[in-house]
Amino acid sequence: MKISSAAFENGEMIPIKYTCDGENISPPLRWEDIPSGTVSLTIICEDPDAPSKIWTHWLIFNIPPSLENLEEGIDTVHLLENGALQGLNDSGAIGYRGPCPPGGMHRYYFRLYALDIKLELEPVVSKEMLLKSMQGHILGTGELMGIYNH
Repeated sequence: MKISSAAFENGEMIPIKYTCDGENISPPLRWEDIPSGTVSLTIICEDPDAPSKIWTHWLIFNIPPSLENLEEGIDTVHLLENGALQGLNDSGAIGYRGPCPPGGMHRYYFRLYALDIKLELEPVVSKEMLLKSMQGHILGTGELMGIYNH
């Protein structure tokens, strides 16, 4: 599977628009080569360079596999019109929170998961609960990494 963005290339700088220094909106994402049998898609965005722990910036799950992309600026609500749900980021809020590193260059991973089930979870879910529910149901993964220096 491949996940990409029209806003930045893999390994390149994430534009300010998608960070706390800009509009703090989610970047446009596109994917391809989704495995057959996929029932839902999940995206987890996290920063492994955060000082205290791997920082979760976005959890969005139960994305219909018929979708080929997410437009920029996904609403920060539990339930989206397309049926996808968003969980809690490590800022304690629902939806996307962009890069805002305390210092130095940080990496931000957007990981796409194809699942053979639709997850039966409440939208106010943590990354740990989400990952536990996905165990044994992952058909494929893809990864996009961007960098940012606040």
